[in-house]
This record gives sequence, C-alpha cells and structure tokens, in this order.
Amino acid sequence: MSLVTKENIIEYIPQRTPIVMIDTLELCDGNVTVTNFEIRGDNIFVKDGILQEPGIIENIAQTAAAKAGYEIKKYGAEPLVGFIGAIKDLVIHELPKIGDIIQTTVTMKMEVMGVTLIEGKSTCKGADIASCEMKIILQKQGQEHD
Repeated sequence: MSLVTKENIIEYIPQRTPIVMIDTLELCDGNVTVTNFEIRGDNIFVKDGILQEPGIIENIAQTAAAKAGYEIKKYGAEPLVGFIGAIKDLVIHELPKIGDIIQTTVTMKMEVMGVTLIEGKSTCKGADIASCEMKIILQKQGQEHD
C-alpha cells in the first residue's frame, strides 16, 4: 500500500501539471525514498511513445522532492521548491515506453546548508534504466528565485 497515492501526490511536491513526474510515494524511511510513475502518452517528456531523458531526470528529482515534502508535511508546512544544482555520473540504460511503470529509489547521502546530495536509481520491469548523483538546492520559505 502506498504512503501517498496518485490522488494526493501534489500535496507533497511543489510541481504541478503538466510537470508532475511521480504517481505514488511507496516508501519514505530514513534516507531512502521510493516512488512509482506510469508513463502516459500525454506526458510532456514523451516523444514517439518513449519517455525522454529529461523526464527520467525530473522523475529522480521529484522523488527527492517527495521525501522533503513528506517530512515537512508532518509539521503542517508546504513543500519547498527545489532546483537541480548539478547532475553527476548520469547513466541511462533504457528509455521506458507508454504504459511502463518506473520505480525510482533515491538515497540521501548528505545535506549541508540547504544543498542535498542524493543518489537516484530508476528501474522498469526489474531492470535498471537510469542512475545518477544529483545536488538539489532547496529554496527557503519566502525566498524568490530569479
């Protein structure tokens, strides 16, 4: 059973349609977060029936955002906006197709002064499809991004 369902996932992430790239939050335990996402034909990152690389990267980033949102919602606050600061060692083995469900696991490695270093890995049908390390910078409450 999902911790957060498709019906209320946007309460936990700052993204809105058409950029929502996760459907459910399956696990948020310590430093590990797991989400699921079904590839649909109306997704803005789908071309010729295949989810393109930016969609996979955004899915990993939103899995990290879901963890932050899940944790902050415990205190009644709204999810913070985050920005990808850097991507390192990105490997994409395969691009998923419409109807595929990708499961993404993010492990938080370190957090220092508003910068979170995560390791992300996405699988589909039991096979690795992508992995990377990502630095995510969280915008503080009331702070505007230029």
